[in-house]
Amino acid sequence: MAEELPTYCRICEPLCGMVATVDDGKLVQLRPDREHPVSKGFACPKGIAFTEVVNDPDRVTHPLRRRPDGTFERVSWDDAMRDIKARLLRIQGEHGSDAIGWYWGNPGAFSASHTLWVAAFMLGLRSPHLYTAGSQDVNNRFAASEFLYGNTAVAPVPDLHRADLVVIVGANPLVSHGSVLTAPRIKEELHGVVERGGRVVVVDPRRTETARAFEWQPIRPDGDAFMLLSLLHVLFEEGLADEDAIARQARGAGHLRDLARPFSPEATAATTGIAPEAVRELARALATTERAAMYGRIGTSLGRSGTLTTMLLDAVNLVAGNLDREGGSMFGSLGVPLERTAMQITKALIPVGHDRGPRSRIGDFPSILASRPAAIMAKEMTTPGKGRLRALFVSAGNPVLSCPNGEELEAALDTLDLHVGIDFYVNETNAHADYVLPATTMYEREDFPIPFQALSLTPFRQGTKAVIPPVGEAREEWEVIDELASALWRRTPAFFAAELLRRTGTLTPRRAMDAVVRLSEGGDLFGLRRGGLTFKKLLRDFPHGKVIAPHLRAGALGNVVLHRDRKVHLDAPQFASEIDRLGERIDDPAFPLRLIGMRELRSENSWMHNAPLLLRGGRKHLARLHPDDAADIGAAEGDRIRVASAHGEIEIAVTLTDDLMRGVIAIPHGWGHKGRGGWQRANTADDGTGGANVNQLMSSDPADLEPVVGMANLTGVPVRAEVVAAAQAPEREAATLGA
Repeated sequence: MAEELPTYCRICEPLCGMVATVDDGKLVQLRPDREHPVSKGFACPKGIAFTEVVNDPDRVTHPLRRRPDGTFERVSWDDAMRDIKARLLRIQGEHGSDAIGWYWGNPGAFSASHTLWVAAFMLGLRSPHLYTAGSQDVNNRFAASEFLYGNTAVAPVPDLHRADLVVIVGANPLVSHGSVLTAPRIKEELHGVVERGGRVVVVDPRRTETARAFEWQPIRPDGDAFMLLSLLHVLFEEGLADEDAIARQARGAGHLRDLARPFSPEATAATTGIAPEAVRELARALATTERAAMYGRIGTSLGRSGTLTTMLLDAVNLVAGNLDREGGSMFGSLGVPLERTAMQITKALIPVGHDRGPRSRIGDFPSILASRPAAIMAKEMTTPGKGRLRALFVSAGNPVLSCPNGEELEAALDTLDLHVGIDFYVNETNAHADYVLPATTMYEREDFPIPFQALSLTPFRQGTKAVIPPVGEAREEWEVIDELASALWRRTPAFFAAELLRRTGTLTPRRAMDAVVRLSEGGDLFGLRRGGLTFKKLLRDFPHGKVIAPHLRAGALGNVVLHRDRKVHLDAPQFASEIDRLGERIDDPAFPLRLIGMRELRSENSWMHNAPLLLRGGRKHLARLHPDDAADIGAAEGDRIRVASAHGEIEIAVTLTDDLMRGVIAIPHGWGHKGRGGWQRANTADDGTGGANVNQLMSSDPADLEPVVGMANLTGVPVRAEVVAAAQAPEREAATLGA
């Protein structure tokens, strides 16, 4: 008999409430949860289509071992783990723990057990080889927070509930639904700003879906740092800076004023493409609107100066008087007792910050939240010497498509002594693995979204049970990690206590999630707060979730800043060093276009291109080009073009749109399926091509990575384009429909 079970989606950050229809242990339907107090019946096409991922006939549901010819055969868990553990012990014995590495992709961040157990495993090994999708996405947000606040783990979010002016830089929340921001009904939130008589301004090289709905301010790709410095210039020079807020919240404002002085709107106009008066108007609006917030995301993170840009976004909010105030840019919190002290102790004991612990042997980069830049991973595999990466586990990730220069990484993977994938597809990366182990999907595990509690506009708690049992022989990642640690504990002191906890069942994801719920705001403090929440009570009494407070609270800055003076450091040395580096930019006339990425509503990075519902209508992977730029190269709608950078080239069909500035070409990321993986629909999408891997145009040379944190440069990349094949009339029509 079918039953309907409330749960929530864990594809992206809104964490929308869902209702799962389950019949005889099988997931048969997903629909938005109208009783969810925050998402209120909203879900995107990806969330609704996830039933097709759970039940995909291409899904890996049993352990697979790669044969010498590259195909896979089914094996038992016992046989797979016996060989994996034996090889892992041999590698550790011969080369040390620093020869063992782990890469986890974006979906792993949405599993509490996955993030906690991978982090504990790698910290226990004391291996430097932890890599995540963060170095193609968000690591400079964490680094900027450390420089400004002394706290890697915090990030301000725009208070959309109460703002009268929201300036969005390099983000498209009507498609992404928010990043480093949890706001399920973000479209309504933004329209609510306008309905209150306010404004939403979108600064982007492309008239995105969000920009179409509000005010669009075009900007040249990778020009954000220059624009933000010009905003600071105007705020300081026109006497618009909130001196009371600066004195109360920050130190080093004079230093920042001096750094911004040369960057007048007139001086930066050629770089940004923004008229000086438009910059001045925006600065004045940020300073004089009572409740205003500036928010930037992935488009601001992936340029040549992403860390500087992220720091400047927060600095503009602070200088304009909009940081840590209602309607401005605010900080969430778990509300744990002695939370600041706990964060200080964690910071002292665990090397998760910038420049804490040894730097990478390739490129001399620091770790951010204990992870190294994924762009150097291939070179860490192929460069001889102590610390060479010889064993790699990849969970919930596909770095061959998500890292720069994927062909280099593919070749390097074949040099490993051990390569294990933990996933529910054989993708382009783990097609090279010795073993692919089946992982559970989000609906086959219980969960609580620990990493996103402080990023929610509405303080909110929701846990979920597993709504179906694991499909086939799928296991949760933490179970695999426990078994790996149990094989290494005799040689790895940090795993000795973990082995005792494992054998006694003392430490499980359920216990960890329960502790977070009980200690955070609204929790029962292990019986000290009557009527408070426990994880069990959250599941039983509040299956749709529970709102803890209607809004974020102002005045949180003093608790999240871990600098001894409890002030934001606007004189962090990275401001000066990175501003100096802005002067090193040189344009090459051989590459006249600037490449930017873009998200699509029916895609999620590389891993949802096998769901029929998301591929219907003949999905095309298309480059977007302005008609005038197309005329310059003789391109027409649907033509196949070659896009080349200094680092590589791809071929892709083109569609023409005036939703771009001139000189800009936009290509969605995550494509490039080429038959090496086991997802058949993805391989045959886009007329059988699988699409093009845009990251082949990007550099993995350490000299080309952002020096502060090693972030890959994935936007504003200089390219050129030329026509390689003219489209026939039906192809042109299909390209138009696909766009």
